[in-house]
Amino acid sequence: MDMDDMLGGLRVAGVPTKSAIYLWGYNHSGQTARKGKECHLRIPKSLPPKLFKWQDGKNLRWIDVACGRGHTAAVASDGSLYTWGANDFGQLGDGTEESAKEPQKVKALETEFVKSVSCGAHCTAAVAEPRENNGTISRSRLWVWGQNQGSDYPRLFWGALAPNTVIRQVSCGAVHVMALSEDGLLQAWDILGDWEAWDSLGIALFNKELIPRRVVALDRTVIRDVSCGGVHSCAVTEDGALYAWGGGHVGQLGLGPQSGFFSCALNGSDMLLRNIPVLVIPSGVQLVTCGHSHTLVSMKDSRIYGWGYNSYGQAANEKSTYAWFPSPVDWCVGEVRRLAAGGGHSAVLTDACSLKELCEFKLAETVNMSNALLIEDVASRTGGDALARLCEKLREHLVEQGECELLENQMIEEVEAKA
Repeated sequence: MDMDDMLGGLRVAGVPTKSAIYLWGYNHSGQTARKGKECHLRIPKSLPPKLFKWQDGKNLRWIDVACGRGHTAAVASDGSLYTWGANDFGQLGDGTEESAKEPQKVKALETEFVKSVSCGAHCTAAVAEPRENNGTISRSRLWVWGQNQGSDYPRLFWGALAPNTVIRQVSCGAVHVMALSEDGLLQAWDILGDWEAWDSLGIALFNKELIPRRVVALDRTVIRDVSCGGVHSCAVTEDGALYAWGGGHVGQLGLGPQSGFFSCALNGSDMLLRNIPVLVIPSGVQLVTCGHSHTLVSMKDSRIYGWGYNSYGQAANEKSTYAWFPSPVDWCVGEVRRLAAGGGHSAVLTDACSLKELCEFKLAETVNMSNALLIEDVASRTGGDALARLCEKLREHLVEQGECELLENQMIEEVEAKA
């Protein structure tokens, strides 16, 4: 009997729903908000609430998270937006170009209720609704800032979008953006005007696209989720199919190893570049996110898979540099709500909606070398598979870390002895 059976699968009124953001991977600019020995941890670990300086007793949850090349952003349930990490192009939205090792609130959007956020390589975009609206303002407006956005502070963006267009979702890539409106129309445009080499827009043209254009290859397909990467893009249909297009030189399209230089021939055998969306997974996909050179998806069974560049463990469990095919990344405790992928780091936002998940959240926050084996045993006996896998991977990492430190100390002693 597992814990859900013992507790009757209760979702009790009065028990607060809790959420967590798991981050892992490269941390050169503080984008994973980790310090000390955990600075470049390849294993997902949740961010402690104290980092966000919330008042005691303030019961906030997370509703969105996004990763850029070297920065991270997250949206709280009160509509506040937090950013941290690299800021050399003003992508944190604080009016400066100074990096931040810890999360800070974007004060320029305090009059807006932020619904979602997306990070490009060096820019950020958010969909927000005015906290005070007399009905004459669109209830979902697009705000942008950072590289090539004309401001270190958030500013409204319309481009060629019709006034009062209701934006449902926005996704920023390295140099391109896609916006999904409430009526299901997907539009894409280039924020740098630099598409002679790559066509992540899926428009089947090698021209600069400075204003939004429809992705005609998916014109009769209802899109539920979109994401932009460095030189690739992905879309999930209403039926759960995953389409990908753009550059695939390190496996970010999930189509296996590629060889040779890119070709635009429709039936070319060595296509590193696909300017027409290709079906990667036929069904079962819930969410997708594209990093600079890797991709993550969440399936209907709550499993997470990743592929592409994996030097910092951002795409897969394995320690290989490239993950050419979907590989499991399934040690995040809770129900998956959001995925995010950046340059060398990744993030997963999960919710705890039952007593079992609340207990697992607490155990995941307190796991360490001394109790990992015990918690792993309890989790495996009560159906907490993700928690058990997290403990197992954490134990492996800590053992390896201990062995490395032992070798380093031995080398220092040998050098000192010879001196």
